[in-house]
Amino acid sequence: MPETRNDELYRALKHNGYPDDFCREIAYRQMNTDFTATRMLGYLYRVTSPRAEDVVDEMLAILSDRKAWIEKKQSEEAQAAISRVYREDL
Repeated sequence: MPETRNDELYRALKHNGYPDDFCREIAYRQMNTDFTATRMLGYLYRVTSPRAEDVVDEMLAILSDRKAWIEKKQSEEAQAAISRVYREDL
């Protein structure tokens, strides 16, 4: 099975010395998309020996950004649908 971004994230977290449960939670449960895993990897490669609290703060920021992006896209799709209704049915 090919290695995923989540596997790479898990290894990067383990390399920084975090406990296995912590690494699995972040790599496979929280940062469970390529987008979020890649963002977290970028953080880990930029910051030298972050504390676990800092990793969690970054994780929460990444998840918040992702949620805002999803909501923006949903809003854009809804607005496009409303515009279509106005153009085609009125």
